[in-house]
Amino acid sequence: MKKNIFFVLTLLSAFLFPACSSSDMDTNNGGTGNNNPDSGYTVPAYEDYYVSISDWNNRAKWNLSNVHDPSVVLADDGYYYMYQTDASYGNVHYNHGHFFCRRSKDLVNWDFLGATMHGIPSWVKTKLNEIRSNMGLGASTADFNDQTQFGFWAPCVRRISSNLYRMYYVITIPGTIDGNGTWSERCFIGLMETSTPADIDSWKDKGYVITNYSDKQLNFHVGANDWNNCYFKYNAIDPSLIITDNGENWLIYGSWHSGIAAVQLNPSTGMPLKELGNPWGDENASAYGKTIYNRFLGEAGQRWQGSEAPEVVYYNGYYYLFLAYDELSVAYNTRVVRSKNIDGPYYDITGRNVTSEGGEIYPVVTHPYKFGNDHGWVGISHCAVFDDGKGNWYYASQQRFPANFKDNTSSNALMVGGIRSIVWTSTGWPLVMPERYGAVPQKAITESELIGNWQHISLVYNYQKQDASTTMVLGSDHKVKSGWNVGSTWSFDAVSSVLTIDTVKLYLKREVDWEVSPRKVTIVYAGYSPAGTTTYWGKHVSENN
Repeated sequence: MKKNIFFVLTLLSAFLFPACSSSDMDTNNGGTGNNNPDSGYTVPAYEDYYVSISDWNNRAKWNLSNVHDPSVVLADDGYYYMYQTDASYGNVHYNHGHFFCRRSKDLVNWDFLGATMHGIPSWVKTKLNEIRSNMGLGASTADFNDQTQFGFWAPCVRRISSNLYRMYYVITIPGTIDGNGTWSERCFIGLMETSTPADIDSWKDKGYVITNYSDKQLNFHVGANDWNNCYFKYNAIDPSLIITDNGENWLIYGSWHSGIAAVQLNPSTGMPLKELGNPWGDENASAYGKTIYNRFLGEAGQRWQGSEAPEVVYYNGYYYLFLAYDELSVAYNTRVVRSKNIDGPYYDITGRNVTSEGGEIYPVVTHPYKFGNDHGWVGISHCAVFDDGKGNWYYASQQRFPANFKDNTSSNALMVGGIRSIVWTSTGWPLVMPERYGAVPQKAITESELIGNWQHISLVYNYQKQDASTTMVLGSDHKVKSGWNVGSTWSFDAVSSVLTIDTVKLYLKREVDWEVSPRKVTIVYAGYSPAGTTTYWGKHVSENN
């Protein structure tokens, strides 16, 4: 299923907002029956299926309901602030502003704050018509008074200094460039700033940053559904700001149109370092960025990319580029590559130079999945990756219910925010843990706790299908008794909390088992196959689970 801007906007009109409700906590923390790391800990008990509280008047109960394309920043006041693409179940967010915000001290319980933008900035219409005039076209016929026709997409928020936070945001323009037989109208990335994220009305718009760039001059007479011949080379959507280890500011952006671009910014202004010029023509190409990844590079006629939503972070000498793959309703999955340089070349876990070669990349970081007989989750991607400044890293994204859950024909439009811990392997690759983060105290794991039943998932790329778990049993004799890798020997390194089965290293954490009722604390793992092309997820379960 392919995705263009306006198709996605249509899908978004069925979506949700964040949810915050963590009352009625479950104090039964038995996990696998005997795994209670802290008698004072309470398991999150808010409902994932939030239809009953989806009304706007219930937004204080949303917690992590209605989360789409989150961006998370840790502010100086000790709160994590989350911002997102406009979305809500039943469109209850309409006429309530854009780029909603919530905040949390513990990444589990979130308070809804409201909108950071209340209308389309005036510069959007002005800049659009300026570009159209330079293209030899008349003024846009879009109705700027009907904000429901526009897309408000994928904010990225970063702390620049103790008194400066920047938000890069996207506004998409409805319609086509010049009627039937022409390509879709462009998108804009803009910039807002604040010194006090706790005051959602304090965000000040700083104007135009960048727009779609075309390498086809003014040859925009391309049918809006002619995916392989799309007019734009770079689609100005899904911005991610990275400040390099030497203080350079770079904007990484792009969605579906011909790959992901990197453009250097002026650190003082947050605007492109080079004068942009018109968004077409070879003379202006470098100002709009450099291609760092193209999924279909070298494949004739493949300008339409099943990749988007770049997120770049720096860790231990590498820049890690996380990408969302495929359509967003079900198939959405996450990949990651890395580079010593912000503008590439980037390499995947197999050692392949994906900047020069393009193509499929590994590892698969997240993928539609289900444990046991649970409904599981789909559409898990478009991530924010962040740390707490104390060595702990996290992955945040939306995740969706499968279609027709609880006989709800719109269940796939229900989006819940999923925050998960990241563990870094000994070779420096990020592993996203399978269960959502529940702030479980990390008491040391003992070898005896690993004996027994596990639900194991081999995450392999399976378009629009959930990877399902199978049972694996670890015996007290250090043999795998049944299931995945049956007959293999297992061992445990208590210092690093690594379970090794045959040659596969599985990294362990205590987390919440969200699928059992009542929810409990358990042990989970994540790891990569030796080749890196398969990801392994698992959780310890009691015999009656």
